[in-house]
Amino acid sequence: MARLFWVALGAAAGVYAVRKVSKAAEAYTPAGVAHGLSDFGEGLRELAAAVREGMAEREGELRLALGIDAGTADDPEASAARLDAASARALLDDPTGPRAR
Repeated sequence: MARLFWVALGAAAGVYAVRKVSKAAEAYTPAGVAHGLSDFGEGLRELAAAVREGMAEREGELRLALGIDAGTADDPEASAARLDAASARALLDDPTGPRAR
């Protein structure tokens, strides 16, 4: 019975080793490298989209604080959304600091 256990354990270890080696070898084939690069490129695209979204949000906050949006003085909804003087000054003094909500 002990021999059967060791034979089964050796076979399982062999199958595991062959699968790991073949997976590693596949990663270095041209198709595997292309797949890895496409995953990397997708990650970069997601990062760029997140950065663009944050930039647009921050630009809107700064434009609101500076009052340079067109028609801000005439629009009652925009004047309600306008920052108070202290919040605007804090935003202008430290544009990378915490955002006032």
